Amino acid sequence: MARPAAIFQSSVTPLDRIRSGGKILAGVVFIGVLGYRYLGGYGWSDAVWMVVITISTVGYGEHSQSDALVKWFTVLVIVFGMTASVYTFGGLFSMILEGELDRVIGRQRMNREIAKLNGHVIVCGYGRMGQHLVEGLRHASRSMVVIDIDEEAIAGASEAGLLTLHGDATNDDLLTMAGIAKAETLVITLPDDADNVFITLTGRGLNSEFTIIARAEQVTTEKKLRQAGADRVVMPTIVGAKQMTRLVARPSTADLIDVVTESSFKDIDLDEVLIPAGSPMCGRTIRSIVTLQSRNLLIVGIQRDGAALKFNPNGDDQIHSGETLLILGHPDNILAFRRDIAD
Repeated sequence: MARPAAIFQSSVTPLDRIRSGGKILAGVVFIGVLGYRYLGGYGWSDAVWMVVITISTVGYGEHSQSDALVKWFTVLVIVFGMTASVYTFGGLFSMILEGELDRVIGRQRMNREIAKLNGHVIVCGYGRMGQHLVEGLRHASRSMVVIDIDEEAIAGASEAGLLTLHGDATNDDLLTMAGIAKAETLVITLPDDADNVFITLTGRGLNSEFTIIARAEQVTTEKKLRQAGADRVVMPTIVGAKQMTRLVARPSTADLIDVVTESSFKDIDLDEVLIPAGSPMCGRTIRSIVTLQSRNLLIVGIQRDGAALKFNPNGDDQIHSGETLLILGHPDNILAFRRDIAD
């Protein structure tokens, strides 16, 4: 049987003590001012003065010239006022000694940083898959918020310099705090399919426009996730099996994919470039773009709105605004091409 002291110690935090003690202290001050005003006949300023010197036990030459009712009222103000003060400031000292004050201030600062985000990625789950995902997003210079219910996982993400929220991602308020209304993508990496379906459903209800990418362990879950609103479903077991198949049957192909997808490989990258409206590239053919730029880039695909990806387009295909080009080449050349299409 647990000891009562242990129960109260684990259930009441220093911040709770400050909040509850502050409310009680404010109530004592309010009642004290009214009491001295109407029981003792003091003016409002004198009533406030009396409450302050009574709770602080300063006194300032008070010689107990008041009647008995006011004296007994003063005794009550001292008892309740001192108790509330000790309880409140004790909680404050505990926060300072335990480092909780720094955590509260840090959390408020982090919440402000999250509120500034726009077009960011919300990552639900900071397990093994989530950690690799975050590493890749960092390589792509994407801003993100990590949500996890596990305290150790959140602590690790915070130590890595990430913006984090601790709690259940199925909670509407938590997703709202993560800036889901302004987010571009929601990625769900939890190992439990039921949680992933529920978070997908919740996220789609809060934002009907952004992209949802969800993890699934069971093949039967894919349909449920898409019905819940997921745009893309990733099954790690199938992805891993396909990669192993390539390593066995087509090892050179597997090596090429590793080169393209490995974040540590700096000489080549596969990227996508959106053609903006008014770009000088609009109306040009693939052949003329490659020839004019001379940046040793390979355009491997074109994604047009409402159409399937066109792989390996021919040189006579024209480029239009709103289309996305899949480009293979050196990262510096791709960056230069991005500047060219914006001029």
